[in-house]
Amino acid sequence: MKVIVLGAGILGTASAWFLNKAGHEVTVIERQPGVALETSFANGCQISVSHAEPWANPSAPLKIVKWLGREDAPLLYRFRPEWLQWKWGMHFLRECLPSRTAANMRQIVAMAEYSRQTLQAVRAETGIAYDQLTRGILHFYTDQHEFDHAQATAALMRELGCPRNSVDADDVVRIEPALAGIRSKIVGGDYTATDESGDVYKFTSSLAQKSAEGGVTFQFNASVTRLITEGTGASARVTGVEVIDGEGRHKVLCADAFVVALGSFSTPLLKPLGLDLMIYPGKGYSATYRITNPDLAPTVSLTDDGHKLVLSRLGDRLRVAGTCEFNGYTRELNPIRCEAITRRTRELFPGACDYENPVYWTGLRPLTPSNVPYIGRTRYGNLFLNTGHGTLGWTMGCGSGRAIADIISGRHPDVDFAFTGMQSDGHHSMKAARPARA
Repeated sequence: MKVIVLGAGILGTASAWFLNKAGHEVTVIERQPGVALETSFANGCQISVSHAEPWANPSAPLKIVKWLGREDAPLLYRFRPEWLQWKWGMHFLRECLPSRTAANMRQIVAMAEYSRQTLQAVRAETGIAYDQLTRGILHFYTDQHEFDHAQATAALMRELGCPRNSVDADDVVRIEPALAGIRSKIVGGDYTATDESGDVYKFTSSLAQKSAEGGVTFQFNASVTRLITEGTGASARVTGVEVIDGEGRHKVLCADAFVVALGSFSTPLLKPLGLDLMIYPGKGYSATYRITNPDLAPTVSLTDDGHKLVLSRLGDRLRVAGTCEFNGYTRELNPIRCEAITRRTRELFPGACDYENPVYWTGLRPLTPSNVPYIGRTRYGNLFLNTGHGTLGWTMGCGSGRAIADIISGRHPDVDFAFTGMQSDGHHSMKAARPARA
């Protein structure tokens, strides 16, 4: 079949790679001049199966209330006169119920573990190098209450097959000696030796290059304006996608199947088709520092629970990312939030990096209330979704791309995940798209 993929982040590029390997003729449409230049550009770079607890969990509502009004809060919710934001918030509160949190976590772990194994297979096949480290992820705590709360989550993760093991403060420093300077503040941690880290931009760029060498066509500087449909009910189909190219010309591209992998921008594109995706943009921040003293910088990827930051060593750079701001589609950098990242990183690793010249960045994470993404079919017979991965786009990228390629090729993916628009036996359901559920 001829397949058009909309979006060239990690999700769109991985979809194109696996569709091409399945024998399809693939074209990728991207509004930027290259791949992975938006949300996939400078994230926290963790392949984090262990970070599967959804943001929507029983402790979240109280934390959000506590953080209201704080410009440097880990999660900053700016109330806007937008029905989607309020509707999303109501769905989020429902997902905070313990039963919903546990069910969502099972879905996230299943896809994340499948995706990590798929990434490892792609890396072995292609030889792509992306500053990857396979030294695990260490989650450390400086608040006893938060550490105690995390024990139940870690136990559930182990039940689901993820070896997230609790360790004491001495073990935290043994695993990552660069944390010795704050040993007195650490109360404990969780360590998942099977997790990884690596530069998502480097990986996606290399995978796109290899995809192009294999026959995938990338059309850059091309903005998608609308999807063209025909038919109603069970016969409804997409016949083409309208785009504006880099010279301002409108054109319509036709294909047998279409994959929407546009992150937060999937929602406005699909709304005119009657597909109301529950995705809201969560603006995440990152800072990248040049390492000046390698002996003082961490070599294990870290999660700082107290400040909701992740830290990954990328060769001679340290990437620190996290926090979330609900403020529509704006990408302006908030200097207070940027400075908070640098302040905390300097506290953790004084003398390790050049903190006077950080490179700040922000991207719009496509968040569903449950943190479970949309992967699968829609009620339009040839329109497919690979979007809504929130903070785990890199973690789930390769597995999601492989899964959607299987679905389009008529196969049920080899992972226990409730794919959108599909019954448990893999048959097509014509219901409107909704987030995958356990």
